Amino acid sequence: MRSHFLLLSAILGLAACEPITLGNVSQDPIKKSAPVANDIEGLAEHTAQNFLEVLENVEPVAERICRRLRETHCDFLIVVDDRPGLPANAFQTVDDTGRPILAFNLALLASVQNPDELAFVMGHEAAHHILRHLEQQQAHIETAAAIFSGIATIRGASAAEIAQAEELGAQVGARTYSKDFELEADRLGTRITIYAGYDAVLGAQFFNRLPDPGDRFLGTHPPNAQRMETVLKSAAQLSSS
Repeated sequence: MRSHFLLLSAILGLAACEPITLGNVSQDPIKKSAPVANDIEGLAEHTAQNFLEVLENVEPVAERICRRLRETHCDFLIVVDDRPGLPANAFQTVDDTGRPILAFNLALLASVQNPDELAFVMGHEAAHHILRHLEQQQAHIETAAAIFSGIATIRGASAAEIAQAEELGAQVGARTYSKDFELEADRLGTRITIYAGYDAVLGAQFFNRLPDPGDRFLGTHPPNAQRMETVLKSAAQLSSS
């Protein structure tokens, strides 16, 4: 098992807590900025220590489960996006070779209240990769885009209208199963968190600090209460097995 990570020196410039946005999957490149000033060294050192400890415990568990469930591309790269001023966020993506990347930004590291929360977020993002959500999402995008543009073509739409229909279809395809993906990642993320030695129920308490997305049509995330219920049920099943 190789545990590679990039912990930029900008972690020494963590800012005050912001609302957490727990991402699902992303194909956006991760950009790095210049290190920022060391303003709150005590908090930074504590946060960095927690991050490294959680990484060392969660990454090998996620890799082991990945090799069992999807077999390939299981060498996780853990990175910290050091761009200042961004809202708290974590997401999963892959590099050009298919290697999975779990990205956390500075605001998220400042926002988590204990190692259990960070472990749960890391397990959740790893679960997205293990469950092949990025590949599935891309397939849904391509299918929906083709359907929408095809309908527009049949109806005699102009080239510009066909392009707009294709873009709309891609947006619908990206959102169609996103709530299901989140709940699936919560279930597997609970297992990863517990197997790594952390309290998944305590870790999932950060849902209580998130704005509730409700149950909007084509929303990207399920209601917070539903996610918390999913974690509770998954943890109970593990404890009874």
